[in-house]
Amino acid sequence: MQENYLAKWLSGELSEQELAEFKKSAEYASYQKLKEVSSSLKAPEFDVDQALAQLKEERIANAPKVIVLNPFKKFLRVAAVIAVLMTGSYFYVNTLDESVTTQFAERSEVVLPDNSEIILNAGSRISYSEKNWDKERNVNLKGEAFFKVAKGEKFTVSTEQGTIAVLGTQFNVENRDGFFEVTCYEGLVSVTFNGNETKLPAGSSFLAINQKIMDASTPQTAQPSWMNNESSFEGIPLDYVLSELERQFDIKVNTENVDKNLLFTGTFSNTDLKMALKSISTPARMNYKIEGDNVLFYAEKTP
Repeated sequence: MQENYLAKWLSGELSEQELAEFKKSAEYASYQKLKEVSSSLKAPEFDVDQALAQLKEERIANAPKVIVLNPFKKFLRVAAVIAVLMTGSYFYVNTLDESVTTQFAERSEVVLPDNSEIILNAGSRISYSEKNWDKERNVNLKGEAFFKVAKGEKFTVSTEQGTIAVLGTQFNVENRDGFFEVTCYEGLVSVTFNGNETKLPAGSSFLAINQKIMDASTPQTAQPSWMNNESSFEGIPLDYVLSELERQFDIKVNTENVDKNLLFTGTFSNTDLKMALKSISTPARMNYKIEGDNVLFYAEKTP
């Protein structure tokens, strides 16, 4: 059968010869049945105007609802939000404490609102409220600092291990992990430790190691040795000495076969590392190796 017989047959354009030939084909019977069935089908009635009206109603019903605000009311709402944010920010900013932090191998000097002075040793941090300073002269300390307090109302230094209170004096406070020492150089200092108060006159110290009160040495100078670039110890466990060495030179100290509970008495330089290492290793009978920023102390008998 030719390819265009079907189209010509549906349109009634086949000649008698072509129609006779088309009827002989295997597909003719199937095409004839389809033609008879399709001729009996009718398209459903469709009202264009009614369908358009229904579509409009559905669009209106499903449209989002818009509430028109009065422009002035909207302005008032925004202004109220801004006012709340500004007020909250003011109170938040004004309750923030001033803070100063020193890194390892670093010191810092701070002048407080009443002209009291603080000198921070390496690896230390203080914080205080400048806004409330006239009402409460209080400094929070973590680490070590020397204080020159101007005369006035009660001045306190708060630490995790104890509180120091004075009216006007010079003193040093060291508050490290497990180590708490207060030394008074001028005036009178009150130290509260574990709920008990101790009065320190000039030239005396208070010392507690791992929450145990120890006998403290008498200061021989008018200010702590670290302010003269030296670190001095008298009967202090070697572990704390090595920690101070790390802070002063920003190095990492390791030990091998060394008793870090050994009590150390001596002084090392805070500016010359090699001299400091000799000052510690010789009395403690240790050797040391330096590799970059790392120092290894080991017992003399260790191979």
